[in-house]
Amino acid sequence: MALVPLNSTMIAVALPTIGRDLGAGPDTLSQWLVTSYLLVGIVLQSPGGKLGDLWGHHRVLRVGQALFALGAVTGFLARQVALLALARVLMATAGAVIGPSAMALLRNGLPAHRRARAFGLFGAIMSLAAAAGPMLGGELVARMGWSFIFMVNVPVICLALLMGHGEAPAEPVPTQRPAFDVLGSVLLGMGLALLVVGGKSQGAWMAGLLAAGAGVLVLMYRWERRQRHPVIDFQLFGSRAFTAGSSILALQNLAMYGLLFQLPYLFAQRFGEDTGRTGRTMLAMMSMMVIGTPLGGRISEKLGARVTSVTGALLALAGVGLLGMRTLDAPDEAILPLMLLGFGLALATAPSQAAAMGAVDKARSGMAAGAMSTLRYLGGVAGIAVLGGVLAKGGAAATLEQHRAAMAVFGGALAVSAFAALALPHRDAVGGKPATR
Repeated sequence: MALVPLNSTMIAVALPTIGRDLGAGPDTLSQWLVTSYLLVGIVLQSPGGKLGDLWGHHRVLRVGQALFALGAVTGFLARQVALLALARVLMATAGAVIGPSAMALLRNGLPAHRRARAFGLFGAIMSLAAAAGPMLGGELVARMGWSFIFMVNVPVICLALLMGHGEAPAEPVPTQRPAFDVLGSVLLGMGLALLVVGGKSQGAWMAGLLAAGAGVLVLMYRWERRQRHPVIDFQLFGSRAFTAGSSILALQNLAMYGLLFQLPYLFAQRFGEDTGRTGRTMLAMMSMMVIGTPLGGRISEKLGARVTSVTGALLALAGVGLLGMRTLDAPDEAILPLMLLGFGLALATAPSQAAAMGAVDKARSGMAAGAMSTLRYLGGVAGIAVLGGVLAKGGAAATLEQHRAAMAVFGGALAVSAFAALALPHRDAVGGKPATR
């Protein structure tokens, strides 16, 4: 599972070299190798989770791992942009299958009082993989060539397949497996794709694409309400814990991804193109996320999801508030706020995930994981879209004002996430006891 975020960030450092070798410009590579990976990953999360519910999460996980390996080999052999794009799409498709099944297996295989700790370790590994991507990718490109950022995945996948072979517990297979909701999946994919592309557009195109995406999703909702086996059962959102946990992840992703793009822009405008210094500054947030995510799981076992997530959201809000108030005359001034932000986000992640997944039954665990992942991805896309709107106003002289406007938006999202965390179960609900409503 760690290969999915690793490959989402590792590709960035290889793009200039790929473009030089294949004669492709940065816009072409960004569209076909980065945007396609993101878009496919968002669109297929919920269908991937539903497949696990229908066919068994261990089976679907192994299929996803094999598909990821196929994409990696295709990328290693590719010498055309189109073939590289195919490799990235295969890998993103595999990731959309692997992610929900892995989360469902954690939810179904562990007792309630141990899930937060497991999701914390899961989140720490994911954060570490995302943070290590640019560093590992840079070393591979420099020493072995860009094609090895694909090949490095193959031995890891083979090892995972060997370790999982024969150890998976038997999963029940229904004698009459329900039909997969193809039309619902198509409508969901179309609607999400229009929203994502619209969020990256400007002016009338943005408004038109966003409106079209919302319209398609309304059609999808009406269709799903009539299906016995929908790709997304909207009754999931009737659970306070599931809705709150999913909303927290989406809102906090909005703030995190917006900042990951906004601060490098600000530093480049104010201090020049010192990418090494910028990377070391941003490492303050990522390192605290790696430390704080498993800690959040352990703390929530003692204090409950509600207290832990509210505390994390308020710490993250304090970090964004400090970033907004400081003049940032040097990148080092951002280190302490970023540490607060990263630790706060990490603290809230595991209990929010565990509470959301614990609120659904086993039969819908894959669907729930897919829906939650979709919302988390959309939060990140929304954060980047908001940032684009803020940066579009004013010139280079207005960068500090733009920064403060962005911090106000991101702070607002974190404040709402703190309010949403109040709907999570408290300590008495841990271990399977019903939470008070």
